[in-house]
Amino acid sequence: MTSVLSEPALASPPRREIVDRRSLGDRIFRKGVTLGALTAFIVLSLIASLLFFRGFQIFSAFGLDFITTSTWEDVDGTVENAKFGVAAMLVGSIVVATIAMAVAFPFVVSSALFLEFYVPHKLKAVLVAILDLMAAIPSIIYGLWGYLVLMPLASGWAASINNYLGWIPIFGVDFDNFEASPFVSGLVLALMVLPIAMSVTREVYSRAPLDQIQAAYALGGSRWGAIRTVVIPFGRSGLVGGMLLGMGRALGETVAVLLTLNLVFEVKFQILASAGGSVASLIASRFGEASPLELKALMAAGLVLFLLTLIVNFGASTIVARAERRVK
Repeated sequence: MTSVLSEPALASPPRREIVDRRSLGDRIFRKGVTLGALTAFIVLSLIASLLFFRGFQIFSAFGLDFITTSTWEDVDGTVENAKFGVAAMLVGSIVVATIAMAVAFPFVVSSALFLEFYVPHKLKAVLVAILDLMAAIPSIIYGLWGYLVLMPLASGWAASINNYLGWIPIFGVDFDNFEASPFVSGLVLALMVLPIAMSVTREVYSRAPLDQIQAAYALGGSRWGAIRTVVIPFGRSGLVGGMLLGMGRALGETVAVLLTLNLVFEVKFQILASAGGSVASLIASRFGEASPLELKALMAAGLVLFLLTLIVNFGASTIVARAERRVK
């Protein structure tokens, strides 16, 4: 009778603990980035807190009427006899920004596609550098250019639009003064928001899936066919995000609007009329001679504008981030 000797079980190797040991440079970089993010958040929180506490008396005295009414009167510096409302300025900000986006949209799409798919590489670098320089031009330069050069030209364009399309309510006016209108301000802001909107849109278009573009070519499609069927659908969300980022800048623009738009405390949707306003231009025009009470009202108006631009920019950043995740 034979017996089978069992072999002794092999001892399992000891478990190895993987320790993530960052280098000194990595730790410093991580702490620096974290500190920068916290600093930005703290600064935004401090700005919002300052505006809120400085304008708290206005919010408590007028409530929602501050946002829904358009009267702006400070009779004797007391809350009882004062009337403050930013509805007209809020509507004016949205109207001017919408005009800017409507004018800029076709230029953003066509220019981004042209730079990404049609321009030679060397010329593309030059044009991109020019766009970056446009983004760095101070707003006062755009405002002076709009006031001295664009306004006389745009007044003639506005008169022609009113002559042929005056039956449409937004193009109808009661008088023949077409200077310093939301139309002129919108044209100036359209030029100002082009660089940022175009940069975001071009970046998204550049990440269109190359295999799908090559597949479109392989099926006999033209360059425009590949752009129309692959690139434009792919970059739709990035385009929307870029336009919203541009709108965020347009909503907060001050000097250019102040120079090219007459300040009138009345809700108007006639974009060719020489009347309008924006929250930013209201603050800039009244801040120097404001009474203590009116200064609080301007702070409250600044908080409304701050929240509006924050919402628009947050929505734009979310859309752009979603487009980038699609690429990955």
